[in-house]
Amino acid sequence: MQIGIIGLPNASKTTIFNALTRGQIETAAFSSGKLEVHTAMVDVPDARIDTLSKMFKPKKTTYAQVQYNDIAGLARGIGEKGGLDGGLLNHIVQNDALLHVVRAFEDENVPHIEETIDPQRDLEILDTELILSDLAMVERRLDRIHAQLTKRGGTPAERDAMLKEQTLLQRFKPQLEDGRPLRDLALSDDDLKIMRNLALVTAKPQLVVLNTGDRAIADAREIVTYDHQKTVLVALQGKLEMEIAQMTPADAREFLQEYGIAEPSLARVIRLSYQLLGLHSFLTAGEDEVRAWTIPVGATAVDAAGAIHTDLARGFIRAETIAYADLIACGDFAEARKRGVLRLEGKEYIVQDGDILSIRFNVSG
Repeated sequence: MQIGIIGLPNASKTTIFNALTRGQIETAAFSSGKLEVHTAMVDVPDARIDTLSKMFKPKKTTYAQVQYNDIAGLARGIGEKGGLDGGLLNHIVQNDALLHVVRAFEDENVPHIEETIDPQRDLEILDTELILSDLAMVERRLDRIHAQLTKRGGTPAERDAMLKEQTLLQRFKPQLEDGRPLRDLALSDDDLKIMRNLALVTAKPQLVVLNTGDRAIADAREIVTYDHQKTVLVALQGKLEMEIAQMTPADAREFLQEYGIAEPSLARVIRLSYQLLGLHSFLTAGEDEVRAWTIPVGATAVDAAGAIHTDLARGFIRAETIAYADLIACGDFAEARKRGVLRLEGKEYIVQDGDILSIRFNVSG
């Protein structure tokens, strides 16, 4: 899973990036507005993996991972003339979701590019730039399709594919012209397949993070009004969270208790990101390795097998399955078998969050 961090200059993107990744990238007082990307892989905090590792004492413990990409280079006016620059657009569209950092704090040492602090305005500025970029992309693609269909070239299958794409883009155009992101549209699986090769940004799920500085805000909607599909809002104390990220686990726990913070931003944002993208984790456990695997909610046992290795999906026979809570209650697999809570599931079984799987398979030839 890749999440792109975006925001206006001096929005504190790098502060949030450091808080999420335990990084130490320097935050500049003035942003150049030039394209620059910082990348970090982050282990997904999972207490279940910690517990299973203590239980099995494996040779290796592997957490699920998220890649965060801190993307600089966005500003007012950047999407107006034909859309985003190709390099910048490529860095954005490769992400599964976007994390939009919005400044909601005062700091006289870091002047705001718009001169005043107004989170609602800033949120709308960047949304407008992304919508304009998508609109330019849609209009260019419609022109190309029209030209190709007018020439009456291509095979019947190719023409049929172009007509389907044209119909979809004609739905997108008025949505974007009205200043609304594409993620607000209901899209079918066929629509999503057509979109895969289109560099459209506003269709991506978005996590809006308001950096409130020293203020503790329980609900981000106290600051902004922002109602869109596939969108989650959260308020974070960016600088404080960055400091927590640099602490030892013991010091961090003490600090969180002192400030009344339920969980650090890393765990909170990752959890929200999983929910936003419709993902969860299943687990594998044994003496060799304890590991978390990320799959879509609703994935089947054979899908889970394929996430481990394609051969396991190809030769799938059964998935030996137990819920995490049941294994912990039993203490080990042997006791789970005695109690009848370790069961065999077939290909169509819908894997639940925290299921522990062992795939039985046979690949011949």
